[in-house]
Amino acid sequence: ELVQKIIQSKGGYDKKGDTHYDIASALIKSIRGSDPNASIYWLARMIDAGEDVNFIARRLIISAAEDIGLANPNALLIANEAQRACHVVGHPEARIILAQAVIYLATSAKSNSAYKAIDLALDHVRKYPSKEVPLHLRNAPTRLMKELNYGVAYKYPHDYEGGFVEQEYLPQDMKGKLFYKPSKNPHEQKLLEKLKGIWPKLYS
Repeated sequence: ELVQKIIQSKGGYDKKGDTHYDIASALIKSIRGSDPNASIYWLARMIDAGEDVNFIARRLIISAAEDIGLANPNALLIANEAQRACHVVGHPEARIILAQAVIYLATSAKSNSAYKAIDLALDHVRKYPSKEVPLHLRNAPTRLMKELNYGVAYKYPHDYEGGFVEQEYLPQDMKGKLFYKPSKNPHEQKLLEKLKGIWPKLYS
């Protein structure tokens, strides 16, 4: 009877069971869906059930990187600082910090371009794992390496106007390969304009 009462009072929340992961999933998907009210509700369910603050904060950090990303780079800073602050103050005040972070993330612009870029790059690396580093990008700490032209013809960007000079940084047979594609949000559209200016053949 006591167990039944506890289960009912915590909405059936089991920190090691399916409900634990279902509610955590609901929180992240509500943030991704830009719904601050649903996000706060699922956060409240987790807090009321006694969920570990660090577990919640870690999920917020992942959400900031995966779902908000370059649309608002400050989101990752906010989430990371929320975890640190929760560790400092503990319960019950940590609930306020988590609420602030959750509302900030939920109402932020969204982009998964960085998430997609690294997965595309990893997929390519796993298919073609042995691409050689171009000679001009190699480190040359020894005389032999210098004689083998390691580092030769490398252009030091800071020696050029604006700190940029066009040169190839990918393996020879990957020239023109595109992994990062800016999403359509204000911050990344500014990045796109910059990329069009310095890499017009890639971003046109």
